[in-house]
Amino acid sequence: MSQSEADSLKAPLHPKYWPTWCVFGLWWLLVVLLPLPIQMWLGGKLGRLAAKLSERRARITRKNLELCFPEKNEQEREALFWESMESAGKGFFESGMAWFGPQWRLRRWYTIEGLEHLQAAHDEGKGVLLLGIHFTTIEICAAFINQSYSIDGFYRPHKNPVYEYVQRWGRVRHNPYSHTIPRSDVRGIIRNLRNKRAINYAPDQDYGKKHSVFAPFFGIPAATVTAPSQLIRVGKAKAIPYVTGRHSDDSGYYIRFYPPMDELGQGDEQADAELINAFVEREVRRNPGQYLWSHRRFKTRPDGEKDFYRVEHMPWKQRRLKQEQQRKRK
Repeated sequence: MSQSEADSLKAPLHPKYWPTWCVFGLWWLLVVLLPLPIQMWLGGKLGRLAAKLSERRARITRKNLELCFPEKNEQEREALFWESMESAGKGFFESGMAWFGPQWRLRRWYTIEGLEHLQAAHDEGKGVLLLGIHFTTIEICAAFINQSYSIDGFYRPHKNPVYEYVQRWGRVRHNPYSHTIPRSDVRGIIRNLRNKRAINYAPDQDYGKKHSVFAPFFGIPAATVTAPSQLIRVGKAKAIPYVTGRHSDDSGYYIRFYPPMDELGQGDEQADAELINAFVEREVRRNPGQYLWSHRRFKTRPDGEKDFYRVEHMPWKQRRLKQEQQRKRK
């Protein structure tokens, strides 16, 4: 294959990617035509369906809930499981609303508290590293923030050029001064921080042992990235934590910025990781049903520790298999 042919395959308009355009077109129609209550109802149903179709994600979610909430009984954790699955399904429609929804409609759905903390940092000549959390509302709330204050997004590039184009366009369309930054572009992140930009960054996922330390999360050692410490220090920035959420009646959303965490970026990466995890845990305990529990947060283990996500370490899975076998015998 020639280089020109290879390049054409990567072009978003190549026939290879027409099915992707069709999917995005259908997604656009749904979020533009359907009112919010119907989208949330459909999202809940979609989340339940996905839980039944994706055994792996369901298994990971249940294991995380078992690890993080040992004080709850099995029925309570199962109720929380279905709540989180429904919330993830709603998050699918919310991402579509963030990327395609009319801006005038989105402005009616949210409240923001604490924007003065971002403005104060800017007035001091400081960039801001926004420490977010992977609640299922993270995508739509980033769009809400951009309607009120220009922020840059830290993101993972996608191999599909159509998806890559749409996600980048969808994340900057709410503010003409916003940019998307690939997560590998560390120099770009630091440059923007030094230019007094606010950058959205969620440090609550497992990226392996490299550039991580183990810090407690729900009482369990969790590999926690040290990047926030380095970005704050080298970028000469403020760290401002914030939380997002969906109202319990699905009527709208809230965003709450907290005062800067000035303790971060002073050279102690272990202490920084512990502070960040403590903040994330506190907020997740307040709203566990909307957290993204399907991520393998405890995938990386200290030397000698077992893998939490192997089937043999999941007694609930063994019980379910036995129950299915018993039903078949009957």
